[in-house]
Amino acid sequence: MPSVSGASATTLVTVLAMTAGGFPGPVPARCARILAVETVGGRSHWNFMSGIIGALVDNGHAVTAFTPFLDGDRANYTEVDISTGFPVGLDLDMVGLLDHFRNPLSTYGTYVEMGRSQCDAIYSHTEMKRLLRDSAGFDAVIIESFWSECMSYVAARLGLPLIYVTPLPVVAFLERTITGHVSNPAVVSNLMTGHAVPATFGQRLTNAALQVYGSAVQRYKEFQLRYTGPPKEYDLVDPVPPSLVFVNRHFISDAPSPVPRNVIDVGGIHLKAAKVLPKDVLEFIEQSPHGVIYFTLGSTVKMSTIPESVKKGLIKALARVPQRVLLKYEDEMDDKPENMMTKQWLPQRDILLHPNVKLFISHGGISGLYETVDAGVPVLGFPLIGDQARNIDNLVNAGMAISMDLLSITEDSFLKNVLELLNNKKYSENAKNAMKIFKDRPMSPESLVVYWTEYVLRHHGAPHLKSCALNLTWYQYYLLDVMAFTLACISFAVLVIYNIFKYAACVIITKISNHLRDVKVKRE
Repeated sequence: MPSVSGASATTLVTVLAMTAGGFPGPVPARCARILAVETVGGRSHWNFMSGIIGALVDNGHAVTAFTPFLDGDRANYTEVDISTGFPVGLDLDMVGLLDHFRNPLSTYGTYVEMGRSQCDAIYSHTEMKRLLRDSAGFDAVIIESFWSECMSYVAARLGLPLIYVTPLPVVAFLERTITGHVSNPAVVSNLMTGHAVPATFGQRLTNAALQVYGSAVQRYKEFQLRYTGPPKEYDLVDPVPPSLVFVNRHFISDAPSPVPRNVIDVGGIHLKAAKVLPKDVLEFIEQSPHGVIYFTLGSTVKMSTIPESVKKGLIKALARVPQRVLLKYEDEMDDKPENMMTKQWLPQRDILLHPNVKLFISHGGISGLYETVDAGVPVLGFPLIGDQARNIDNLVNAGMAISMDLLSITEDSFLKNVLELLNNKKYSENAKNAMKIFKDRPMSPESLVVYWTEYVLRHHGAPHLKSCALNLTWYQYYLLDVMAFTLACISFAVLVIYNIFKYAACVIITKISNHLRDVKVKRE
């Protein structure tokens, strides 16, 4: 696949699949010019976006990628402060991360602020201003939606079809704004819950409460930031709903749920063919008679920043297993076990595809989730924030994973679960079965992206794919006006019946009273 990479903290690259010319250059008539905007400086976010870009480029389309928060081929984070809305990346302390993001009640507003901050940075950028001024003959805009309606501004300003991408397995709290619909909390878990499916009354109650709370906070925070501060250029144009939404979802790693017709699941589109492993890593794996355990907590958090007591328990437990251990670890490790190799960076996809890898210990990021499902490797999950607990629970339900809380583990509890996953064949068998289901598709994710993008272009934005629910106000969508009318009718009917009975009772009582009085008079 052609690479789309950045040369600096701000990247504007045009990739032409059929020509070697630069931007704008001649483009064949059947090609579309597409502007792709990556709004988040995260590796997993860029993995998903670059997979979509690559699919389009491989099929003859010209894509201009605007990536202001990425730097280099590996999508490293820029140096920014999380309080302003942009993660610091590898400098992030684990305890600080959990304190800041693990409580959903305190993070909803933060996410909206992050989204607005990203819009500030994107739409104030010199290159974006030039694109908005010159239009550059684009045919469509692809952009990652992140917690704020302001992301749609570039498409609204240029009058182009809008395609949203979300590297998460759900559309989250912009679902109503983007698709016109809201997932049923009785069967679809909230992004911030720790379960894949709300199976109990308590989970359904919590799920519904989080959905209502999250949606209310999102709308309130958006309104507050839009109207209480200085006017923003992107607020002067009404947000537009997308023609399509590409979602990083697949039913083996996320429970099936009803979705609108313009929401397309392309989970695993970032997956590439295996490459040759570095020589030392390959020898370490192939010379392991009992197999290898691969352990990483992803690109957001340093493994070396976890509490010392937890770290010692993990290392001691892994030193007791017969397998060798590949550990992504950023610093020097004192008293490193003989069965362990540490590296600051490891080619995760290529490692998981090696047949001698027996277990993946992971934080549950969505990119790694698809990589391990595609490789058929069991998982021991340490979910940290966001969708990770939900992701791991989906694998638990598939019978290929065990989930643990990282900060509360002990050496013995960790070792017990490691050995259970390694020695109980049901986990590896279920992982292989999940792999078969994941690979069994009528169309590849790349084919879906190309077909539906071209469909939107052929049909001038495909407005017929958008739900009519987008035309309804919130009280109309939830049938509150119908309920109010029904309640009013019932109340009116009850009032009429009450008055009829009251009048009848008065007449009857009056007649009875008159009759008794007449009887009394006659007796006298």
